[in-house]
Amino acid sequence: MGRLFISYSQGINYASDINIQNHKKSLFLWVCMLSFVSLFLLSCAGSKVLTKKEKKTLHELVSSSPIFSKSYTGFALYDPVAKKTLYEFDSDKYFTPASNTKLFTLYTALSLLGDTIPAFEYGIKGDSLILYGTGDPSLLHPFFVENDTLIQFLKSRPEQLFYCSDNFIDERYGAGWAWDDYLYYYQVEKSAMPIFGNVVSIKKKTNTLTDTITPAYFQQYIDRNTGIERSRPRFKRALSTNQMNLEGALSAQQNFHQEVPFKYSDSLLINLLQMEVGKEIGLLSIPKISVTEKVYSGATDSLYRRMMVESDNFVAEQLLLMCANELFDTMNTRRIIAYAKDSLLQDLSDPLRWVDGSGLSRYNLFTPRSIVQLLEKIQERLSIEDIKVIFAAGGESGTLTNYYRSKGQPFIYAKTGTLSNRHCLSGYLFTKTGKVLIFSFMHNNFYGSSTPLKKEMDKVLRRLYEEH
Repeated sequence: MGRLFISYSQGINYASDINIQNHKKSLFLWVCMLSFVSLFLLSCAGSKVLTKKEKKTLHELVSSSPIFSKSYTGFALYDPVAKKTLYEFDSDKYFTPASNTKLFTLYTALSLLGDTIPAFEYGIKGDSLILYGTGDPSLLHPFFVENDTLIQFLKSRPEQLFYCSDNFIDERYGAGWAWDDYLYYYQVEKSAMPIFGNVVSIKKKTNTLTDTITPAYFQQYIDRNTGIERSRPRFKRALSTNQMNLEGALSAQQNFHQEVPFKYSDSLLINLLQMEVGKEIGLLSIPKISVTEKVYSGATDSLYRRMMVESDNFVAEQLLLMCANELFDTMNTRRIIAYAKDSLLQDLSDPLRWVDGSGLSRYNLFTPRSIVQLLEKIQERLSIEDIKVIFAAGGESGTLTNYYRSKGQPFIYAKTGTLSNRHCLSGYLFTKTGKVLIFSFMHNNFYGSSTPLKKEMDKVLRRLYEEH
């Protein structure tokens, strides 16, 4: 076994080297420690929680408000950078969310749909082409850039054309919807293959004598001679048929536009498609063939924006059906909601009572803190720029046009939710210092207009914008 010999001078040099190395290590550790402390302090400065004074002031604004005290109110405020709940007031209580339900639909769609809209599916069997819907609401829809992808496709095909809707396993209305709202645009029937937004539109411009009916197919069902005198004309439809009445005369000076949902059926869809395509289309009811091709149309974010900014219930319901079709190859609202609750939203604090895509149903029940957690999930999937495009902007767009105004850039990007005696607002607050806070304000069981509540919420949110 060999020996190690170190001379005296070598020993001194060796010891010195060790001391220098130890000093360097100590210095390195101190630098790391100081860097960590600096970063921590900077992080705290950028994400500071509310001081006791700020929290007390906020609590007084919310809990002692004479406006909020007349309703059942819940509020949650969260800092997604600090991962801290800054303030809560009854945030664990359940509220009817109205159109805040669309936030859950948005997250489900962001999780399951791609960047482009699945417009329809088809399969070939012998000399026949069998067409299937995917739930896409944008086909010839008046509020979207014209989507006639299906029409052009069918015009170009040499096969005999058939349509099958057996992949739609759902009801035309959602659970808990009001039967007498069938007349209004906000309660359009769900279907496998919507067309023209599943509505009949009547338009007349000022200083013109004629009106326009879209789709023109419905001219045959409209009675213009009802003999009913009205100061303001009204376009109505019978409960169980597509018989429609125009009550009251349209004067030349009058600008008039109204949409009424039509009574959807597969045979009606076939008639409308045949008029657009100029070919005969048959109707089938058979099991779906095993090999199909999917055809895509526009960008899904056009649907998201319409749903969130304008609070379009029809688009929301169809988005859930599209998600179900992507996942299960069939369309069923209840099934896709069950999947989303169990597989996408299982980590939320409170169980969800979620029954439709739009929030028309009063059966829905969510807590403010669960909505805040959901908004954090949405923020993880969307850039700030995307949020500003998809959500309504305070004082500028959609359902927030007349509220939460700012002299500069909007400071609120959020989703409203309104039913009789219910009003909610949940979204993102951009403070003066550049922070993004997440909030959910929910009010139930108030009497009268929601305007006083909106003004009172503006006080709270504007103060947070100015001071945080």
